[in-house]
Amino acid sequence: MKKSLGFWRSWALVVGTIIGSGVFTLPAILAPYGNNSFYGWGVAVLGTLSIAFAFSHLAGRNPRIGGPHAFVEEAFGHYPAMIVAWGYWISLWVSIAAIATAFSGYSAIFIPAITDYPFISPMIAIGAVWVFTYINLQGVENVSIVQMITVILKLIPLFVIGTIGFFIGDISSVPAENPNNESFPAMISGITILVMFSFIGIESATVPSENVIDPKKTIPRALVWGTLTAAAIYILATAGVMSMIPMNELQNSTSPFADAASLIFGDIGATFVGIGALIAIAGALNSNILLTGTVLMAGAHEKILPSFLKKVNDDGTPMTALIFSSMLTTVVIMINSSKGLLKAFEIMILIATFAILLAYLGATLASIKLQITDHSNGKKINPVTMINSIIAVLFSTFAIVGAWVIY
Repeated sequence: MKKSLGFWRSWALVVGTIIGSGVFTLPAILAPYGNNSFYGWGVAVLGTLSIAFAFSHLAGRNPRIGGPHAFVEEAFGHYPAMIVAWGYWISLWVSIAAIATAFSGYSAIFIPAITDYPFISPMIAIGAVWVFTYINLQGVENVSIVQMITVILKLIPLFVIGTIGFFIGDISSVPAENPNNESFPAMISGITILVMFSFIGIESATVPSENVIDPKKTIPRALVWGTLTAAAIYILATAGVMSMIPMNELQNSTSPFADAASLIFGDIGATFVGIGALIAIAGALNSNILLTGTVLMAGAHEKILPSFLKKVNDDGTPMTALIFSSMLTTVVIMINSSKGLLKAFEIMILIATFAILLAYLGATLASIKLQITDHSNGKKINPVTMINSIIAVLFSTFAIVGAWVIY
């Protein structure tokens, strides 16, 4: 199999998976906290980096296709890996349904009929899923090219609005708020959990490892630099919007970036942001579909998932796994189109969130276990790596407990 994912394409996979539609609502969500939100950003970035470094250690030690469940299997055996594999896969294809639905929602900016005729929305969402499934069926090289293009195009509007807003606004005038009159640690914990969910996808470069050039070096670098890139864009964009829009207006905004862009560019600003949002969502959709097919194929090879899912086409693409996952995603989107079943969909999203956080916990625990195993085989433990893995376990646990409390 020809390996086509070098550093930049692996980096684009990480950035594209992390930065989806959520970034366009983050400033409004964090507005009630004002400047205090940046403390939460700091904790979330440090915690997320600890998880990224833990995945970097695992990938640098022994890159295995499939991502989190592959590391868990090596550390703890078949059955824990099976739980992580099933959970991780469910989280991916349910997330794809949510991302595709968001794509349809933002399309209403350019296709007003979506608002007038509700049946059009699920059709567009399903169409988007199958367009990117088709792209994925053409092979990882084509997927990575599309991913690189969408990442560059999605970073441009976020960087432009964030930078201009930062310079023409006044970040120092943003007040530090504590809307619930909590203790400072409790408030920062709540902000951190809200921000943490924006970093889901940090593990993405570990999944298609057999397609990565020099994976022991490329994957760790892509994980860390991809996470840092996403963090820098998130913080810059949030600071830029907060600098321009008063907090009492911002927290009631349904489209904070469109509001900020309108202040900078006039009426064309909303269109500018709408295009950026669609590109951001398209990139996340593309990468998540890639991950879904690869996870299924890897699990099937390891007899964790049904064997029929390991079938590939002439290019080595997991054809059956991709089509099977997209069929399930189509069903979920159709369920979501029924108002009577909307609550069931929300519950599935909640399950997906917990499943991927549990995958992070399993992988970070695997990092500790494998370091101990290597030590028993005569290899010295790197204290920095071990301390980081312990921090990653604690932060993963914190995120799971925090998510439980919030929901």
